[in-house]
Amino acid sequence: MDLQLSNKIALVTGASKGLGYSTAHILAEEGARVVINSRDPQHVEDAVQTIRRETGAEVIGITGDITLNETVANAIQTVVNRFGGLDILIGNAGGPTPGKFDSLTDEDWYKGIELSLMSQVRLIRAALPYLRKSSCASVLTISSYSVKQPIPNLILSNSIRASVVGLTKSLALELGNEGIRFNSILPGWTRTERVIDLMKARSQQNGTTIEDEIASQIKESPLGRIAEPIEFGRAAVFLVSPVASYITGTTLSVDGGMVKGTF
Repeated sequence: MDLQLSNKIALVTGASKGLGYSTAHILAEEGARVVINSRDPQHVEDAVQTIRRETGAEVIGITGDITLNETVANAIQTVVNRFGGLDILIGNAGGPTPGKFDSLTDEDWYKGIELSLMSQVRLIRAALPYLRKSSCASVLTISSYSVKQPIPNLILSNSIRASVVGLTKSLALELGNEGIRFNSILPGWTRTERVIDLMKARSQQNGTTIEDEIASQIKESPLGRIAEPIEFGRAAVFLVSPVASYITGTTLSVDGGMVKGTF
């Protein structure tokens, strides 16, 4: 299927590794012009060079922390100055600090809100003037399956990521008449650095190994495994593509069936 992404302009944050990287790579494979962002300059440069080499696409990188207003403004302006507009915005960031309720301070909560919610708010706000000029504007927020099924020891993520889904659905209703689509993906356990870090924290807490914790998590999946980042990326790229033109306000679980509820 032709996803009609040739020459479309996309910004993907948190894209030097993991879910964001796989999504950016597939967008480039489909012919989009892609800007990626991450905090580490070397990781950004490595990702840009790899995607360019493997896809032949136009890809540039921007370094910066998307919890900062200046990073967001710079990212959007760089995209527009380089490519002349913006069609696709994919907001991705690392997850909040793990821990149980009693172990978390007000500062932990505020940092989690800045990282997971306000980064999305600021990105969308800065991108809107340019998305309004696009004939195929699409925004994708990346959350977690914990929105539907809370995950132990991740109360910050369970709480704050739900607000991202509320934001996404509200914007789909508010701005649908302007032709801008808003969707969210709820990934399950996927083989990324973030997940390995969480498994390491669990292993330290439980006196086990990382491999033990991954094996325990796999038991909850009907497919008997955790996901690879490319499996998330394929779903994400479809959702933001013009062929998904009548899909908005959707929250898509890419979790291998780990959520046990009907909806």
